Amino acid sequence: MASRPLHFIWLLDCSGSMGINGKITQLNYAIREAIPEMRKAADDNPGAELLVRAVTFSAGAAWHLAEPTPVHDFTWDDVHTHSTTDLGAALRMVSEVLKTPPMPGRALRPVLALVSDGLPTDDWRSGLRAVDATPWGKRAVRVAIGIGEDSDRAMLKEFLANPEQEPLRVNNPKQLVAAIRWASTVAVATASTPTVGGDHQLAKPLDRAPTVTTGPAGGDDDVW
Repeated sequence: MASRPLHFIWLLDCSGSMGINGKITQLNYAIREAIPEMRKAADDNPGAELLVRAVTFSAGAAWHLAEPTPVHDFTWDDVHTHSTTDLGAALRMVSEVLKTPPMPGRALRPVLALVSDGLPTDDWRSGLRAVDATPWGKRAVRVAIGIGEDSDRAMLKEFLANPEQEPLRVNNPKQLVAAIRWASTVAVATASTPTVGGDHQLAKPLDRAPTVTTGPAGGDDDVW
């Protein structure tokens, strides 16, 4: 059976607060560490052609990796912090690539993976409505990771658009690495899962939480 494209899009908070206590450094490290497992997830799901890209948001939004990149060609260039948290701008950018075209008519459900440590500073709900207005956005597998106690759980929960699904909350670097790895692999497997008749499942809870060490990982300096 020919493989179908599976678009995996990171939405990464690069606001100024991500520069505190090395959060942005740990985010870059966590994504880089997850790449081998993303490749393995793709190999384990031969019906999926895994394509990765990333958008960052701070004062506005920008494509960090604009072209859908085959996961075996995917490498990571570090992202850096700026000022505010314009999540809505990032969601509107993503909504444009979830339209058909440029998305093909036949594909696996895309994965939208949001990572944030704070509260959006723009009209993020209008961006979310733009995503939901696209057929692929509405069907996407969504993952939300909140970094630290200041992350906006209500926003992350609304992004997920699934009352049975909870955002992941991470409080130290070890937990972030585990959560990024989990999002990179479990979400891909979920998006690749066929139902009877060959179609693909509508969004369902990702109910296997990552195994992480709760509490400090190596001392108070590692707590966000």
